[in-house]
Amino acid sequence: MAADILLFDTDLVPVGNDQFQHVEMAVDIAQSFNHIYQTDAIKLPQALAHETSKTVVGLDGRKMSKSYGNIIPLFAPEKQLRKLIMKIVTNSQEVEEPKDPGTCSVFALYKCFADEAQIEALRMRYLAGGMGWGHAKQELFERMNEVLTPYRQRYEELMANQDYIHQVLKEGGDKARPLAAAKIKQLRAIIGMD
Repeated sequence: MAADILLFDTDLVPVGNDQFQHVEMAVDIAQSFNHIYQTDAIKLPQALAHETSKTVVGLDGRKMSKSYGNIIPLFAPEKQLRKLIMKIVTNSQEVEEPKDPGTCSVFALYKCFADEAQIEALRMRYLAGGMGWGHAKQELFERMNEVLTPYRQRYEELMANQDYIHQVLKEGGDKARPLAAAKIKQLRAIIGMD
């Protein structure tokens, strides 16, 4: 993973909260190499994460993870998306009771897809009471579906055209190989292996 990060003189690496240590390890390796060989040949990347998406919660309130089996596939068909959202684990508070947006998985996911005004409006509805979990989940579904629909459509178009995907991957590899080879050649020269 460090080689994937460092080989292409990466500036920023988009990561989730649980991936920061991978970027930090890559930076440690780069700093060590640069120090030992008195060079700045390896660029020091920075981890980049959006505050609301550092850790995305899953259906059960834990970090979303395939190993936990609590994921919501972003390109799932609309009906499946709604069905999964309705399975999100919530507590047994009554409709009339105010809800705590700070501890709610539904609200945490909503923040990943909504703008500030939408987030604040839902927060106020939580705090005022009178909103059941079904209503909150429906709000989440509608917002997620609105945001994801164009991406889902593009995904379906791409999946229907596998030849195009293979062509793009080949072109990407064709562009990456010379960059990687040049960096390896540079590093080999620095350590005296050319």
